[in-house]
Amino acid sequence: MLDPDRITAALRAAVAAVGGEHRDGQARMAEAVAEAIEGGEHLLVQAGTGTGKSLGYLVPAVLHALDSGEGVVVATATIALQHQVVDRDLPAIADALAALLPRRPTFAVLKGRRNYVCRNRVAGGMPVEDDEALFTAEPTTATGREVVRARAWAEQTSTGDRDELVPGVGERAWSQVSVGARECLGAARCPVAADCFAELARDRARDADIVVTNHALLAIDAIEGLPVLPEHDVVVVDEAHELVERVTGAATAELSAAMVERAAKRAGRVLRATSSEQPQLLERGAATLTGLLTGMPEGRLDELPEALGAVLASVRDAARATLSALSAERGSEEGAKAMARAAVEVVHEAAERLLAHDEHDVSWLRHDERRGPVLHVAPLAVHDLLRATLFEQATVVLTSATLTLGGSFEGLARGLGLVLPGSGGAGQATPTCRALDVGSPFDYPNQGILYVARHLPPPGREGISEHALEELGELVNAAGGRTLGLFSSLRAAQSAAEMLRERLDLPLLCQGEERTAALVRAFAEDPRTCLFGTLSLWQGVDVPGVSCQLVVIDRIPFPRPDDPLMSARARAVERAGGNGFMAVSAAHAALRLAQGAGRLIRSRTDRGVVAVLDSRLATARYASFLRASLPPLWWTTDREQVLRSLAAIDRAATAAAPRPA
Repeated sequence: MLDPDRITAALRAAVAAVGGEHRDGQARMAEAVAEAIEGGEHLLVQAGTGTGKSLGYLVPAVLHALDSGEGVVVATATIALQHQVVDRDLPAIADALAALLPRRPTFAVLKGRRNYVCRNRVAGGMPVEDDEALFTAEPTTATGREVVRARAWAEQTSTGDRDELVPGVGERAWSQVSVGARECLGAARCPVAADCFAELARDRARDADIVVTNHALLAIDAIEGLPVLPEHDVVVVDEAHELVERVTGAATAELSAAMVERAAKRAGRVLRATSSEQPQLLERGAATLTGLLTGMPEGRLDELPEALGAVLASVRDAARATLSALSAERGSEEGAKAMARAAVEVVHEAAERLLAHDEHDVSWLRHDERRGPVLHVAPLAVHDLLRATLFEQATVVLTSATLTLGGSFEGLARGLGLVLPGSGGAGQATPTCRALDVGSPFDYPNQGILYVARHLPPPGREGISEHALEELGELVNAAGGRTLGLFSSLRAAQSAAEMLRERLDLPLLCQGEERTAALVRAFAEDPRTCLFGTLSLWQGVDVPGVSCQLVVIDRIPFPRPDDPLMSARARAVERAGGNGFMAVSAAHAALRLAQGAGRLIRSRTDRGVVAVLDSRLATARYASFLRASLPPLWWTTDREQVLRSLAAIDRAATAAAPRPA
């Protein structure tokens, strides 16, 4: 029984074990999670930075798992949080609650199959498709050296988990020691199935009380209808603001001429000894697809062009015939056959889905600099999928520091396929959820300032303006460095970095010049350093203290007007009588702004400024909606006041810094 007194006692013990302090918001969250689990009620809970939300949901989850004997799945969006939960929080809880539990809880990490080494592939059970030079004893390329290192590590590792290979390797190298779910031979045919790292991880997860996974695997478990995750009756989704995007990504299919050609070559090697002409038909389809797509403009495909439909039909039919030929093939190497089937199945399914041109899907063409023209097809919405495969199967707790948009939970709930009580729209097939904001321990109005550069002209399409660059320079100079610059594009970040390096005597790092983790580490270690970058820095930087006292956002992060999926979703909202811009573009921008602004205040002693160089955040009709989505910083458009405040914060940080020995 998850009674409040027991939850409080367990939470206090767990907090003490990790060296934290008991906080009201965390306690309210733990009680709400316990109530949701007991009542089988879905819960949205916003817990601001510093709340300690992982303990807020883990403590009741552990108590429930041991009391009921049912498993609990915890899904995170980032590897960093996954490691925090598994390596720090859960072991501390297990130790702290020893006197309150009938036995020690067990937990396990479960990832997708491609995240583990395939022993069969390393042993030569799968064909080598890449450059043979990668596999020489003394390779001459960086990728070749990565392959050699990955293969050597694969012989020594006890888990086969890619995250334990340090330093890591690129995708091309990792693909030579791993397989996807489609390529796997399966326990019945694999000669080393008994020692399979992926299956051993599944076995551990099957026996664990708490299974920690990622959004992608949660989505795959939902989409494919095959039980990837072990039995469970509760799911906790942390970083839940990312869930819709991750599920959309998992449900998106792609098709390019290169994919068709690769599938044809794989099948051709298997069927070489037969008279089968199917791989040749598939290869001809790839050539025709190349010629057609190269001349097509990129963008959304509201109607399927007749010529494209004909080519897709020929590719689909050739893929289907090739699959039949592969099924009939006897005597071929099992690994080569499995890889061929996997590649051809992907082509067949993508072509068939593009041809269906379903009203619930969005199709578009994009010309990729590296891959050439690529066709995409994605779900217009994922709420029906989530309802059927997630919310109807288990009690779900969704939590994040940013779940409210414009001060309301309704937008995010709607995107997930949930309805808040009393909000209207609830139907027999629509699950309801409770929503709770437990706040943050930070005193945002007194710790930080939101400054909007109202005097600047609205940003144009040509990139960051000279006026904005000058404003940026003055802000950074007043702050004495200590700046995280968040830009809408890498080009804008690079332009700003180039300009400031000429005008200011401050160390300045820019994303792309080094691995992101190394850049963030250097930024944190030297308070005078500035770090400029784009999307991954909007969410992936946690640098409390004097190294980050100014966060600059160059423009409101609206999606591109020509973004195929976003524009299709906005149009669908408008057809239903809603405001497509507010429901899609403004909601997207609000979420990104909240994530970016959240980089500033990471502890109770942090001080600083979030500066937005986009005057629309003060002047546009939607400005109040966006500002209501941000942490409640004291906000102003007074430039001189902000420059004085930054200078004062810099002086205080400098005075408090330890003197060099």
